[in-house]
Amino acid sequence: MIRLPQLHPARPGQFPDPEQALEDPNGLLAWGGDLSAERLLSAYAQGVFPWFNEDEPILWWSPNPRCVFRTDGVHISRSLKKQLARTNWRLTADTSFARVMRACAEPRDGQPGTWISDEMIVAYQELHRLGHAHSVEVWDRGSLVGGIYGVAIGRLFCGESMFSARTGGSKVALAGLCQMLHGWGFPLLDAQVTNPHLVSMGAIEVPRKQFVAQARRLAAMPGMPGSWIKAQVPMPTTSRPIDDL
Repeated sequence: MIRLPQLHPARPGQFPDPEQALEDPNGLLAWGGDLSAERLLSAYAQGVFPWFNEDEPILWWSPNPRCVFRTDGVHISRSLKKQLARTNWRLTADTSFARVMRACAEPRDGQPGTWISDEMIVAYQELHRLGHAHSVEVWDRGSLVGGIYGVAIGRLFCGESMFSARTGGSKVALAGLCQMLHGWGFPLLDAQVTNPHLVSMGAIEVPRKQFVAQARRLAAMPGMPGSWIKAQVPMPTTSRPIDDL
């Protein structure tokens, strides 16, 4: 029987040490609490994030190893570069946060449902209102063809989910976001859990202990709070080498 710590309802900043997380399932740390803005921001600053299905209590995770992108290390394939050369796509930030979240919540092939419930959407829209949750949108004229959203605290950006309505839409959103973050002095984007798609774009794995120390340091630094709607999101055109974190 799995015995997990339950979060105290009146202590939103208190989480167990991530090193106490289970090995199986990898990273499961605690349950309970709520999705208040204070608790979510505290979680991300400590290397912890919520992930649960609608029929489950709120579950909190900190997997080992951690999947991250160096913001100067996203790989853009030759085929995608050629595709971009033939399109009129453009990128924006924070113009359609709710649409991006709901697009990410749509059912996908091979997945019976989504973890992005209405409860999650409400919670992250509040973070967006407070200037801590952000989206990058990819447009083909008036059509939303891709996007990504996540949480920024200090100079740490934690990616949550991305989607494509056209081939390459999510890759372009991720790469454009990373180039923008790199220009602002954000050294990494947390991608949480490794999968082949992320690795193909340059994601690397780091030990949890190293990631948590880095997350705490970055979260305490001055960041870019507030709306990013006036930001210039670059169209990704280059592929940079991947170094150790």
